Parts: sequence; structure tokens; C-alpha cells
Amino acid sequence: MRHQLLHIAVLTPSGQWLVQHLPESPVQLLDGPTALVDLAADIQHRIRTTRNRTR
Repeated sequence: MRHQLLHIAVLTPSGQWLVQHLPESPVQLLDGPTALVDLAADIQHRIRTTRNRTR
């Protein structure tokens, strides 16, 4: 992804998401769309706080 904070996210037929942060990192199983949105919010928060520290 653009900021290299997420390598891949794949929706499974059961509605769960398989997420991997780096190619060599373990795969994380998210329970559904709410968990994926929470992960996206966490990533955005990290981007914004990192950006503010570098200014």
C-alpha cells in the first residue's frame, strides 16, 4: 500500500478478512468489516501522528 503499513487484505467467503502487514509477517484474521474499518482507522492514526512528529 502507499505507506507500506499493510501488505495485503483478502476477503474470505465467510466474511472474515486475512490481513498481512509485511510479506514476511504472520497473517492476521479479522472477524468482519467492522474489524477491518478499525484496522484502517488505526493505520490512519499512525500516519497522522507520525506526520505530525516529523514537521
